[in-house]
Amino acid sequence: MKEIDLVIDTEEIADFFYSQLAMRGYIPSEEEIFEIADITFDYLLEKCMIDEELDED
Repeated sequence: MKEIDLVIDTEEIADFFYSQLAMRGYIPSEEEIFEIADITFDYLLEKCMIDEELDED
């Protein structure tokens, strides 16, 4: 199987969840949506679906 590079960040996850929840009639606060994004990112890490790369800026 070929390995590919995939970049996912919590802001992108937060935007996705916010738009999906808004379409369903839920309007979470900014703090709530970023907590959901962080949890989702942690889940993907735990399931070994992604690897975390830290910025070295």
